[in-house]
Amino acid sequence: MVKSSTQTVTLEEFLEFPETKPTKEYIDGQIVTKPMPRGKHSIIQGTLVSAINNTLKPQKIGLALPELRCTFANRSIVPDIAVFSWNRIPVDDNGDIANIFNSYPDWTIEILSPGQNQTLVTGNILHCLNNGSSFGWLIDPESRSILVYPCNQQPQLLDSSSDIIKVPNIFSDFKLTVGELFSCLKI
Repeated sequence: MVKSSTQTVTLEEFLEFPETKPTKEYIDGQIVTKPMPRGKHSIIQGTLVSAINNTLKPQKIGLALPELRCTFANRSIVPDIAVFSWNRIPVDDNGDIANIFNSYPDWTIEILSPGQNQTLVTGNILHCLNNGSSFGWLIDPESRSILVYPCNQQPQLLDSSSDIIKVPNIFSDFKLTVGELFSCLKI
């Protein structure tokens, strides 16, 4: 992530700006640009969204959404994957999924891209955890490791292919090992 402006704007002003590529986030009064995803990032993101939704969506337990803008607690961030429990998914007047999510995800997942600032990404995970999220993952494709951040607990580093990756209790039907996650990188 790169700060793209030294000019301070309000969250309300930021939300009036048109969406851009690459995506921009609002953090501590600053506009921050997320790097464009690359191959490993993209394949992990797509595979993980599909796997989570294949397990949780049919039972109406939860829904994983890629690159969803989440605005809450004076930030507007775009996690690589935001997972919401079914009863927290906002809907519009027609009963369709809403376009605007003014809430934290229950589980936030970030995937590091080459050259991305791990501190800024971790800061977004911690912001989620400090404001209602129950879990965060920081996936590092280069080291084939995952930092798991359970709310109010010590983070755990998982880097053995047999390690089972912890998930929030509400999503316990979803099971995955480190090896299974990173197997999607092989073509």
